[in-house]
Amino acid sequence: MRLIGNLIWFVFGGFVIAIEYLISSLLLMVTIIGIPFGLQTLKLASLALWPFGRHPVLLDSAHGPLATIMNILWLLLGGIWIAVSHALFGLFFYITIVGIPFGNQHLKLAGVALMPFGKRV
Repeated sequence: MRLIGNLIWFVFGGFVIAIEYLISSLLLMVTIIGIPFGLQTLKLASLALWPFGRHPVLLDSAHGPLATIMNILWLLLGGIWIAVSHALFGLFFYITIVGIPFGNQHLKLAGVALMPFGKRV
């Protein structure tokens, strides 16, 4: 079931989302300051490519001051808008019964996009 869900996701938009995250990651990594944020968008790109069967795991280091500061910066610099867009797509997919699994994946992506530092996929 995961393979079928991932293939459908890939064909109907997952590849495009992953490419967008990859391009934004490369743009962020141009500057030294943006490298940690670029690594987080790479994490989002890998999850957006094949989301079925993969889950974000909260690390023990997620409660440290550095992860908290980076998550706050991430939120203020655009993470909230990424999370809102995934949440809206998730709600859009919930309209039909067939789209519910895809809505769940968008909500999972919204959770990671909200606070990515300190999470592992």
